[in-house]
Amino acid sequence: MDWLFCKIASGEVSAHIIYEDDKTSAFLDIEPSSLGHTMVVPKEHYQDFMDLPVDNMDNLFGSVQKVVDMLGKTFGADHFTIGVNSGKILGRHVDHLHVHVIPRFSDDGGVFLQGVVKSPPKESLEEIKDKILKANG
Repeated sequence: MDWLFCKIASGEVSAHIIYEDDKTSAFLDIEPSSLGHTMVVPKEHYQDFMDLPVDNMDNLFGSVQKVVDMLGKTFGADHFTIGVNSGKILGRHVDHLHVHVIPRFSDDGGVFLQGVVKSPPKESLEEIKDKILKANG
């Protein structure tokens, strides 16, 4: 495939790689939101989070945990925003599953994860739960 993150993971395209194992690669984001902002990707191509086989979740998020530890030790960050953008509506630029690891600092001006979207539902939690359970019966 001709995907940028596949090429980075295979070594065909250079990147600032800070961690790598046989199934994942972690490299600094070229448009960082914070000091040390890192992308963790599976080396095998998966377009979206929902495409990643359950068996591969442990490895991907184990690598995320290692990167968090590395960044915490390096920059003294003990807070992180860790996230996956799933779907085209979000303006995602690369069609390859990637996990953002963003070190957080008290003066960074960022918001917590729930502050990313501001569109609370009008339905009650009970109604929402019932819809989910009915649809997935």
